[in-house]
Amino acid sequence: MEFEITHVTNYAYEHPAAEAYLETRLTPPDTSHQTVLRRALMIDPPTPTSAYTDYFGNNTEFFSLPWRHRSLAVVNELVVRTHPQPVPEPGLAVAVDEARQIFASAPEQHYDYLQATDVVGRHREAHQWSRKFLVGRSTLGEALPRLNRAVHEHFAYESGSTENSTPIEVVWKQRRGVCQDFTHVMLSVLRTAGLPARYVCGYIETDPPAPRPGDTRRRLVGAVATHAWVEVLLPGLKWVGLDPTNDKYCDDRHVVVSYGRDYSDATPIRGTFKGAGRQRMKVKVLVRRRLRPAQSPVAPIVA
Repeated sequence: MEFEITHVTNYAYEHPAAEAYLETRLTPPDTSHQTVLRRALMIDPPTPTSAYTDYFGNNTEFFSLPWRHRSLAVVNELVVRTHPQPVPEPGLAVAVDEARQIFASAPEQHYDYLQATDVVGRHREAHQWSRKFLVGRSTLGEALPRLNRAVHEHFAYESGSTENSTPIEVVWKQRRGVCQDFTHVMLSVLRTAGLPARYVCGYIETDPPAPRPGDTRRRLVGAVATHAWVEVLLPGLKWVGLDPTNDKYCDDRHVVVSYGRDYSDATPIRGTFKGAGRQRMKVKVLVRRRLRPAQSPVAPIVA
């Protein structure tokens, strides 16, 4: 499938900002599951960008506005072709206990994705859920979907019920949140169980085109901004994506943009400004499937 994606971020300042410095992670990687056909980044006021690859392998850009400005707009346009994602059956056939022993034998190779963070801690609930849903004799193919469904069923999706800064302890207590919160909860359980797992930030097609006879694709839950899900490392070093918000394995309706230990590593745009007063930020994402995919060769990325 091919998707046209537009990601718009608008900043408005109560009083003109004297300076602003921002870092973006808005360029999806080319993987076996997806190919970036076109990409364009537009910044208003216009300013040059510098690109680099961050610690987690994300395509990252930095830019600054060292002059006074009242507003800032960042528009990222993409055309991405997604490919079917076969579930890695050999890795999923391994028992949870065996997988835990494999990763414990060489923890330095996956250290970052095994550790707790300030955002994803190892709380009492995470220990309880790891013992309940990641049973040692179960295969990963049995245990991972079971945990994914538990998060989906025990936590209510409620837009606006949390913020980026809401502690995971609050999410566990109130049992509601958004995709970011569900992902953090699932990561805390997986890492507590000794299974390497990473946070994925990306996009999702929530509404498929009009269904054809026999098409079982359903409407998916997602935000008007970015979506988030989990990838778990399997024995054999294959990553598998699970979307607890929608209780499913990730497929060709998901577009990966960035990875990290938690949201703070993979956030699409972050930065700071110098000035008096507050800033207001509005984000809008539009994902539209191309009904007639391009037949031409892959075009170069345009920055």
